Amino acid sequence: MREMLPFGLGVFAWGLVTGVAMVKSGLSIVESLGLSLLAYAGSAQLAALPLMAVFAPLWLVTLAAIIVNLRFVVYAALLRSHLGHLSANTRLWLGYFTGDVMFARYSALLAEEPDYPHRVAYFAGGATANWIIWQVSSIIGIFAAGAIPTSWGLELAGTLALLALLIPLCRHRPAQGGVAVAVIVAVIAHDLPLRLGLLAATLAGMTAAIALERRLRSPAT
Repeated sequence: MREMLPFGLGVFAWGLVTGVAMVKSGLSIVESLGLSLLAYAGSAQLAALPLMAVFAPLWLVTLAAIIVNLRFVVYAALLRSHLGHLSANTRLWLGYFTGDVMFARYSALLAEEPDYPHRVAYFAGGATANWIIWQVSSIIGIFAAGAIPTSWGLELAGTLALLALLIPLCRHRPAQGGVAVAVIVAVIAHDLPLRLGLLAATLAGMTAAIALERRLRSPAT
């Protein structure tokens, strides 16, 4: 939990943005609190809110949220070898608490210490800290939505703060190549509906990183 605190500023900023966005999209305070606690998925919430505001069909709102959060399927696949031995209930709870920041920090830990003995405790503690910071900031945003102007640029503040977590993960060439491809695709596909550009960039970046890693490991290289 202590190691997650340096990244708390980025998580707090995004949670605050999401809380404000829910209320300003027309949800009541009770509805916003329920969505924050049940969904716990900032990008999916932000993708679904514009559709909810115009009373789009439920299937379309659900589809948009699922598409944006498909990256968690990849996270789950990568975490399976570390957490797959736990009971079904424990895996469900850890799945709910899993977030982008904790997954990145956990991946960095394993890169630094492949034989770290307390993986489950580390993941659970960090994920819980991430959840607490997010919910506190989201709830503040919900109740203070009327007093927080959109001109504050909190989205940019959250993005810049999260870079402190992401940059150390890009020390190797496969990660650098994946990031470069993801950035290009994200810019090109920015205007796709339902935030499909995010999904396209994620898949393209992962594919490029895997391909480059295999090429570097090949005996011919």
